[in-house]
Amino acid sequence: MWEYSDKVKEHFKNPKNVGEIENADCIGEAGALSCGDKLKLYLKIENNVIKDAKFQTFGCGSAVAASSVLTEMLIGKTVEEAKKITNKQIADELDGLPPEKMHCSVMGREALEDALKNYLGEDWGELEDDKETESPIICHCFQVSEKDIIDAIENKNAKTLDDITKLTSAALACGRCKENIEKILKKYTKKDPAALSPVQKIIKINNVVETVINPELNKDFGGIELVDVQNNNVIVKLTGHCSTCNNAKLTLKNFVETKLKELVDDQLIVSEE
Repeated sequence: MWEYSDKVKEHFKNPKNVGEIENADCIGEAGALSCGDKLKLYLKIENNVIKDAKFQTFGCGSAVAASSVLTEMLIGKTVEEAKKITNKQIADELDGLPPEKMHCSVMGREALEDALKNYLGEDWGELEDDKETESPIICHCFQVSEKDIIDAIENKNAKTLDDITKLTSAALACGRCKENIEKILKKYTKKDPAALSPVQKIIKINNVVETVINPELNKDFGGIELVDVQNNNVIVKLTGHCSTCNNAKLTLKNFVETKLKELVDDQLIVSEE
């Protein structure tokens, strides 16, 4: 069962600014009934200031709450100020949303974007968070950029969509970003180990040792140090509890070598100093 803040409950039970505005200066829509949630946002604008905002929503309690609080956030703001509102700010105004419901704040943001695009008569462009990170936002629910995903792949050994979700929260909510994440995964994980230079291979081996293998061994009060790499021969030193463990050889072959084969090169052979 999801945990909802008091603000979410209040805006769901007593939503503000429900309805439509006759002769609205702009109307924005987001979502689709086929997906379960749909929002229609009406804005009245005078002298570049939003004087009134109303909404009509079909959807869950989080969708109603996010739409309600968005209208409160908009009234009194200039168009330029409204353009800077992000879905995270909408969720924060509600004291947070469950991860599975973050897409409701995204729907509010998208309806606002659609309304202001209609008002300005142009596609006024990327989300503010896209501009700030200088990298396209892939998961709008959690503001995870393409750069964040590439970092998870190249520096944190993410290999699957589940890995990306665990490391960044991307695709944890609505899941609309899954296809784009899969494309990035395909692009950045198809590198041939043979194409790595000797220095690149050593760096990658050391990274796996430090970020994947060592944390697991530390759980049993053990550890490992990379001593040398000679072609495909990886020489290591077990430390802590692992250095005196009767199963040290099994640890080297069944865990350390297996992980390095999986994440770096399946030709690697691990031995102890």
